[in-house]
Amino acid sequence: MPTLTVIIVARNERLNIRDCVRSASFADEVIVLDSGSTDSTAELAHEAGARVVVTDWPGYGPQQNRGIDLARGDWVFSLDADERIDSELAAAIRAAIASEQHSGYDVPRRSLFITRFLRHSGWWPDRTRRLVRRGKGRFSTHEIHANLEIDGSVGHLQPPLIHYSYRDLTSVLDKMNRYSSGSARDLAASGKRGSLTSAIAHGLWAFIRTYIFRLGVLDGAEGFMVAVVNAETSYYKHLKLAELHSPRREPPKPQ
Repeated sequence: MPTLTVIIVARNERLNIRDCVRSASFADEVIVLDSGSTDSTAELAHEAGARVVVTDWPGYGPQQNRGIDLARGDWVFSLDADERIDSELAAAIRAAIASEQHSGYDVPRRSLFITRFLRHSGWWPDRTRRLVRRGKGRFSTHEIHANLEIDGSVGHLQPPLIHYSYRDLTSVLDKMNRYSSGSARDLAASGKRGSLTSAIAHGLWAFIRTYIFRLGVLDGAEGFMVAVVNAETSYYKHLKLAELHSPRREPPKPQ
C-alpha cells in the first residue's frame, strides 16, 4: 500500500492546529512546518502527533516545496491549518493513492464565511490541487495562491475539504490586508503596474462578478459581504501595486 504524508504550513495557528493535525491522523506521516510562531502552535502540533519543523517564511509556494522535500510518503497532501479532512475525504484519498491512476488530484472546498458555508459567490466547488505523487509535482513560487503544478494526469476527488476560512470580521480584515499586499507584490513581480483608475475598475468588477455572475445574491447577507470583501481586496491590491512603483515622498508639513 502506498504511503501518505500530509503537509501543514502554519504560523500562529494555536486555535486551529490541534484539530487540523487530528483530521490528518489517518495519514502515515503528518509534518507541520511552523514559520516562527510566537504562540503555542508548534507545541500543540507536536502533542497532536505531528512531526514539527520550525523554519523561516520564504513564501507559501517555497514553504510547501520544503514540505514535499521533507516528506517520507509516496504521496503528499497539502493541508492548510484552517482546513479539515473528514472521514469521507480520508477514504477517497486512500482509494486514490491505492489506484495510482493519476499523478495528482484536485479536491473541492466547502468554505465558511463567519456563519454560513457558502454554495455560490465563486466559493463552491473551488477545486484546488492538493494530492500529488512525490516526485510528480511542485508548487509555484507565487506569494499568494501558489499552485500545485503536476507532471501528468490530474484526477478529481469528490468529498470536500472543510475550510474554516473566515470565523469573524477581524479575520476577514486581516486576510484582506495580507492578501492584497501579497497579490500586489506578485503582480509587480510579473511586470504589472497599477493606478487609481485600475483599482476602482477592478474593485467594481470584483463586486459585480461575485454578487451577480457568481450568484452571491443566493448566499444571503454573507454573499453580499463576500462581494464587498472581494471588491475591497481587489481595489487595495491595485492601489498597493501602484504604490510599489511610486517614488517615496516626504509627508507634507502642516500649514
